[in-house]
Amino acid sequence: MNAKPWIKDLLWYVGLIIVLILLKVFVFTSVIVSGDSMNPTLVDRERIISLKMTKIDRFDIVTFPAPDEPSKKYIKRVIGMPGDTIEYKDDQLYLNGKIYKEPYLDELKKGNDPDLLPEGLPVTKDFTLEEVTGQTKVPEGHYFVMGDNRQNSKDSRMIGFIDEATILGDVKFSFWPVSKWGLVK
Repeated sequence: MNAKPWIKDLLWYVGLIIVLILLKVFVFTSVIVSGDSMNPTLVDRERIISLKMTKIDRFDIVTFPAPDEPSKKYIKRVIGMPGDTIEYKDDQLYLNGKIYKEPYLDELKKGNDPDLLPEGLPVTKDFTLEEVTGQTKVPEGHYFVMGDNRQNSKDSRMIGFIDEATILGDVKFSFWPVSKWGLVK
């Protein structure tokens, strides 16, 4: 006799649910952006997908538990890698003494949105890594992270370095609102 069709259907759905759970646990996680610290790249209430177990590169956007509020998750951009020296001078990023461009800040630097950046203020105020952390280099196994909305971001300048082991995912895709659908840069 043939197995009842509903048993086959049930097994198929149970298998599908198990695969989806495993993907969520080991491959990706969805995150809801809360706050304005990543404007204009990511906006409040935007829904994004971050990949787990990826290699973190400079300027990637990562999620991690907030060191100062463990019930929250922060979303920030990796600026400093292990061993880097960091300085901002005249709104320009210097890593290990070399100038780096930050194209994701171009919209802010144009000054088109006075709510994000009041006229006359730099996007990033001058600082050195030693001034804000007391260390001259980013320690091994850690990252220096900042929000894109530098005037309104609680980041490594306040909360210190982020331990590599605490990073939950590397933000890759936005799926809500529909107008923001696509890869996150």
